[in-house]
Amino acid sequence: MMRTGRFEDQVAVVTGGAGGIGAQVCAAIAGEGGQVAVIDLDPDVAAEAAAQLTETVDRPNLGYGCDVSSARNLDAVMEHIAADFGRIDVVVALAGGSFGAPRATSELTADQVDRILDVNAKGTLHTVRAALPHLTGPTPAVVTVASLAARQASGMAGAAYAGAKAAITGMTRSLAHELGDRGIRVNAICPGLVLTERLEQLYASMDADQRASILGAIPLGRFPDICEIVEPLLFLASAQSSYITGVVLDVNGGRFMAP
Repeated sequence: MMRTGRFEDQVAVVTGGAGGIGAQVCAAIAGEGGQVAVIDLDPDVAAEAAAQLTETVDRPNLGYGCDVSSARNLDAVMEHIAADFGRIDVVVALAGGSFGAPRATSELTADQVDRILDVNAKGTLHTVRAALPHLTGPTPAVVTVASLAARQASGMAGAAYAGAKAAITGMTRSLAHELGDRGIRVNAICPGLVLTERLEQLYASMDADQRASILGAIPLGRFPDICEIVEPLLFLASAQSSYITGVVLDVNGGRFMAP
């Protein structure tokens, strides 16, 4: 992964920052000169992740526990972050998931639908809304995280998750239009299938024909390494993309090609 000092002296907030893609995003930003406010559901996990970053880069990073489905909690956490660091330069809204809900709509409970929408769609919007009063750095940027499921039907994702992620692409464009005159750039990435632990188990449970069908639909013929998702996200979060806003960047090995 590149190390160019793209985030020197910047403060980045990363929701879902303690695991998977989020942990690599935090490590990369800290490794390129930034300070990171790691937000995750479990405050102890967030604090431990931040402590590990601090030990690695010898620069203070802090962890905060927050359920992003709670607008009130997000408001309070962003106030704490602004008090601790002085300002916010970058927001990466990564918190999300399907939380083990079944793909079949007929099997979904109302509570499962609410949780998926509350964390993915509403959580993303509330994250940005709560950060806005403190997003005062010289080159403020927001990156949201949608999904391939927002762009086309997927055998790996259900309707609730697809709908929540599609909402993120719409709100990203709207926010970019609204906030452009304040110099705040807002972009989204739509990752393809990343074999996280949960998806790897699901993929392994499929028969050979199903697995071949999924892999065969990807023109590059393989699943990505996590760094191949992280690096485009970092580009959108950095000044390297200083004249890019309102973009939904597909990072899926060619599985979906926007016209």
